[in-house]
Amino acid sequence: MAKLETSTLDLHPNSISIHNNNEFGLVKTRNGNRLAILSKEITADFEGEQSEFAGSELRLCPLTSKNAMILREQLAWLYPSLIGLKTSVGMGDRLGLATPGHIRALRAVGGSIAPIFAQQSIRENRRTGRNPQQVLDDVTWGMFQEGWRGGTGADADHLKTTEDIDSCLEAGYSFFTIDPGDHVDNRAEHSDLNLLRELAEQLPDDMLPINSVLKGSIHKIEDLTIAFDEFTLLKAAVKYGKAVHHVANMYHYLKSAAGSKPFEFEVSVDETDEPTTHAEHVYIAHELKRMGVDWVSMAPRYIGSFEKGVDYIGDIHEFENSFSGHAAIARKFGPYKLSLHSGSDKFSIYPIAMRLTKGLVHLKTAGTSYLEALRTIANHETDLFREIYRFARGCYEIDRLSYHVSAEVDRSPQAYELHDPIELLDQFDEREILHVTFGSVLNEMDDDHQPRFYSRLMDCLKNNSDEYASNLTRHFVRHIRPFISKEG
Repeated sequence: MAKLETSTLDLHPNSISIHNNNEFGLVKTRNGNRLAILSKEITADFEGEQSEFAGSELRLCPLTSKNAMILREQLAWLYPSLIGLKTSVGMGDRLGLATPGHIRALRAVGGSIAPIFAQQSIRENRRTGRNPQQVLDDVTWGMFQEGWRGGTGADADHLKTTEDIDSCLEAGYSFFTIDPGDHVDNRAEHSDLNLLRELAEQLPDDMLPINSVLKGSIHKIEDLTIAFDEFTLLKAAVKYGKAVHHVANMYHYLKSAAGSKPFEFEVSVDETDEPTTHAEHVYIAHELKRMGVDWVSMAPRYIGSFEKGVDYIGDIHEFENSFSGHAAIARKFGPYKLSLHSGSDKFSIYPIAMRLTKGLVHLKTAGTSYLEALRTIANHETDLFREIYRFARGCYEIDRLSYHVSAEVDRSPQAYELHDPIELLDQFDEREILHVTFGSVLNEMDDDHQPRFYSRLMDCLKNNSDEYASNLTRHFVRHIRPFISKEG
């Protein structure tokens, strides 16, 4: 069979793969990247234009969802897979262009850490105008371009409804994160014993604490001693009982809908007002086990603040003491991994998390890749970046309402005051303002009902794809390196 030649076709060299006498590669054309297939006879039903090349059939195919699906069938290493208890990192991508940079960061660091490239919440999908299938397909093309055969999970993140499960299961996701935050009752934090008794009576019948085997129990877990007196049990049950019930229902729905298809499951209670105590963590884990839920990772609400795109806010020593207890509980009731949500840029606590979990940890990032996209924009399209920043300042007060952030517009400079826009991306308030306004930026329309920013932003990133990948590589090496085991 004739070989795809980089001198004739502008190939991404790492993408070349051979399967069933078909040679695949990703080529650069004036109309963007295309899948190139070279063979004596192309049997798979790829969509594309056909011609002859060096005596063989050449088909140039657009990067469509159908072609991504067929390519995954041809090259099994592109399929999402289970990652189990390996130390892992989720690399959310709001624009669909970040996977090459994420992969290069993994290669630069080396060692053993399991990646999840496809990771996006339903909330983020709505704000970016994407759907679960598009997220997974974009990752497929990024993995193919880079020739990544090291495996990946695919995280259907922060799911709240069975409809969310259906759409992500159909797309081919392997990892499902359930967010029961709407069912957490924060009244428990400020209730006396009498009110807790009243609220407990409103729980589902199978969650009534009066019937719980935890009542009066004492748990010795490594250095922890946790006693479930009436107040402690009622507070945990009132706060998390309905949430656990919802998680169990979602798990059993997913198990039935998935059939024979394997999946992994994460429980997330991080987006709540108050931290999860050690007793509450034990309650959640105990009740999930009782209800037949099998999970690979959990995200409690840790002490301190995990705000978007900035380092951990809080006392590091208090975090270490508290996190140590959560890690012990995870070993006792699992083992399962502790998940760090809103985990991007929390450089001060990464070594602590890795050491105390002994590698049973999952780091979850998302918007930090978008900020690195803006860094690339600022370097090449300064006026566009100024426009985006000015707009972001204007819509921040609304967009911040669905996030835990503390940035203030009054502490950030006006766009006309900027001397070096790139410096903004290293400042606390400006990072959070730009971080949480991504949906408004991507969806804003001009007076002619055309995207005001999106097309120019994407064009700039595609025209400077290597620089964007380099920015991501530099940034994610800092994220990944603390999670590489010495053995790896």
